[in-house]
Amino acid sequence: MRLRENRDAFAHAIDIADESGAGTLTYVGRFDLAEFAVVLEPSEPLRTARRAFYAGMVALTDALRAYAPPNKEVAIDWPDAIRVDGGLVGGGRLGWPPRAREEEPPRWLVFGAVILMVAMTDREAGVHPLASALDREGFGEAGAIEITESFARHLMLATDTWQVDGFDAIGREFLNRLTRDQNTSRMIDGNGDLLVRRVGTSRADRRDLKRDLLLPSWLDPLLGGPRL
Repeated sequence: MRLRENRDAFAHAIDIADESGAGTLTYVGRFDLAEFAVVLEPSEPLRTARRAFYAGMVALTDALRAYAPPNKEVAIDWPDAIRVDGGLVGGGRLGWPPRAREEEPPRWLVFGAVILMVAMTDREAGVHPLASALDREGFGEAGAIEITESFARHLMLATDTWQVDGFDAIGREFLNRLTRDQNTSRMIDGNGDLLVRRVGTSRADRRDLKRDLLLPSWLDPLLGGPRL
């Protein structure tokens, strides 16, 4: 479902999720941003169904890697930000019904993403060393439509992998894409939380997936895109 430039793909997908059903993809017709969202209908309780976010992030990074120049690192900052060679280009987010019960399957989930395609500023790239865009990273002719289509294909592949090999296969892929943190081991708990353990210690720090998804770390509400 193509939306006009001033619409919000994530918000619109949430608005129509009840009636549209699983697999509905909304996207905004812009050239400077790849902005899209997809409706999911999980069969497991919400407390574990949020792990679908990891499948979305794996698909999103795969979609970018398909068009990335050689040796460009596409990595994830926990839990939701996408960086290309260290520069923030966007990220993913997850929505669910506000009154959904943790121990019951939600009516729907919505995974949404925004990737900055073109830097719409005259400032030098060095002014915002932690922000970037795909055109600055040498992604060539890949446009918003190509990134959206690539995401859809890779999400289908990730979903198939989950069904055949179980969530652990998706979890490993996600962990392999996290920005490196030396001297730590990381694993995903059954409810989706990230457990981080320093090498040589027995205590693990827990990072709450539900809490950390409530406010996307990468999103500037005023810009409607990645933070500068």
